[in-house]
Amino acid sequence: MTVAQRDASPVVEADALTRFAALVYERAGMTRDDAHLAADTLVKADLWGHQTHGVMRLPWYVGRLASRAVIADAVPELVMDSGAVLVLDGHDAMGQVSTARATELAIDRAKAHGIAAVAVRNSNHFGTAMYFTLMAARAGCVAFLSTNASPAMPPWGGRSKTVGTNPWSWAAPAGALPPMVLDIANTGVARGKIYLARQKGVQIPLGWALDADGQPTTDPVAALSGVTLPMAGHKGYGIAVMMDMLSGVLSGSQFGTRVNGPYQTEKPGGAGHMMIALDIEAFQTQGEFAERMEQMIAELKATPLAAGHDEIFYPGELEARSEVRLLETGLALPQDTLTDLATLAKDWDCLDALPFAP
Repeated sequence: MTVAQRDASPVVEADALTRFAALVYERAGMTRDDAHLAADTLVKADLWGHQTHGVMRLPWYVGRLASRAVIADAVPELVMDSGAVLVLDGHDAMGQVSTARATELAIDRAKAHGIAAVAVRNSNHFGTAMYFTLMAARAGCVAFLSTNASPAMPPWGGRSKTVGTNPWSWAAPAGALPPMVLDIANTGVARGKIYLARQKGVQIPLGWALDADGQPTTDPVAALSGVTLPMAGHKGYGIAVMMDMLSGVLSGSQFGTRVNGPYQTEKPGGAGHMMIALDIEAFQTQGEFAERMEQMIAELKATPLAAGHDEIFYPGELEARSEVRLLETGLALPQDTLTDLATLAKDWDCLDALPFAP
């Protein structure tokens, strides 16, 4: 069954949800392979427990495809090639498409040179950064990925949106354990968490955002009209600016207030990314690295527990456990997300593929 009942809410099977999202993307003009990639990035985010970047975003992406702010059939083009350093022009393709291509190139060139950097220009929002760094980790690399994003927070000391959340991710294989992976935005929380709170009709904690008048707020609607605050004060602001330098300025893409996000349908994204891959075999054997990673994780987990904690987790462990659990039990989505997906199914004539009763 693709749908079960749990607490009177539909529970959706991940594979069925991926097939549905891919079909919608195809109807919006994407190739079958690209549509499946874009759909998989959304459902994986839900499986990892990050609904902020899951199928909640499908209507936003499809709206941008329909307006041609994102070009469904664009083919990213390699415009500079220095061996270990490459520049890819996304030509306004889906960010997932451009970034997957950049990741493939980075892995291939890292295997040849030990290290590779692929800059991407004229791209769009790509969802979760860890989706792509994990691709490289599973290929035997340590990987880094940064991106810039539409303005969401002020520069330190300011009160208007100038700086994006500008997320970044690191990933590495961890021997017999799930890969170690970190994926964070430089705001105190990803902006998607505020959108998710709005979807669920719940308040947000103080400290996440300011309203349009520069006052602290717990109202997600007011927060979205205001600014999201940086993590760790001036440190989060500084990291975000450096990620914009790397992803936007150095790549030759847009930066700062010129970047447009998935939350509106009309303007090209102009996002830039930077993917860096290091081939582990250029440093030591895969076996040695695996053994050392397992030892590192064991030492972390052997640390005496602080009050209120039952276990120590390494970066990426919670997501790996969540994926295993939710593949078995199915995904419980917010009612507003279910409603939005049902509307998409009607609009794109794929009600038969909807994996729950509308």
